[in-house]
Amino acid sequence: MKNLIVNADDFGWTEGVNRGIVRAFRQGIVTSTSLMANGQAFADAVALAQATPGFGVGVHLNLSNGPPVAHPGTVKSLLNAAGQFGGGPKQLLLRRAGGGLLLEEVEREWAAQIHKVREAGIEPTHLDGHKHVHMLPGLFGVALKLAKRHGIGAIRVALEASSLRTALASGAKQRASVVMKQGVEARGLKLLARDARKQAERAGIATTDYFCGIAQTGELTREGLEEMLKSLQEGTTELMCHPGYADAALGKTATRLQDSREAELQILTDTRIRNLVASQGIRLIDYGFVSQEA
Repeated sequence: MKNLIVNADDFGWTEGVNRGIVRAFRQGIVTSTSLMANGQAFADAVALAQATPGFGVGVHLNLSNGPPVAHPGTVKSLLNAAGQFGGGPKQLLLRRAGGGLLLEEVEREWAAQIHKVREAGIEPTHLDGHKHVHMLPGLFGVALKLAKRHGIGAIRVALEASSLRTALASGAKQRASVVMKQGVEARGLKLLARDARKQAERAGIATTDYFCGIAQTGELTREGLEEMLKSLQEGTTELMCHPGYADAALGKTATRLQDSREAELQILTDTRIRNLVASQGIRLIDYGFVSQEA
């Protein structure tokens, strides 16, 4: 059986992003989302999730953007001079290597993020990481520990399948330099976390068989998605995506994914894409099914 999870990251970032994600679920092929506990539109996302039965919601573990959920004084190694998270995976990796990123504070902050989501009435289907931060050395073990502690049965392993990356690269509208840069980052994650699936298996936490979407972040095309759907293997695949509406609030945030979110929304709700999923015999699921079948 070919199972597909289409997960929309950044739920809770802004209200426009939230509306786009929910539309992509109701009218398109998105099946799952990842909620940012420290997002400025967290409360709006929770309300939408509770009004959308059948929508799988995970926790988007964050160390890169916005304020902490835990008390700032208890997670000082995670914060910049302004008391905010600062830095992408590269900066965090360097800080981790230099001993400047304390794992006990990562655990404290991520536990607070998970607790906030659960206290809002949402039982998470899975864990994943904003900018794949949970895949960094040492941090993946923390995420697995928290998944076990909180009864969360699945985790994203963001190791991109090269065949799916090649399929998604179809389409003339992509910026080759961006796709190439992100492809290098995807390969880097494979080197850093090549044993992640085995770690999750030992911990009793379910994963998908395949994952894709890193190289095409912000560069998704309908042609590429069509090729990816046609090339799915037996088993369960996750496609990561970033649909949404580029509202004024989004324009004020530190994300390069602006107009691309609306472009992805149109692709993910395209009738031809929905029909192709059906014709290929692909079953659309969320991470809750992965946990149950593990």
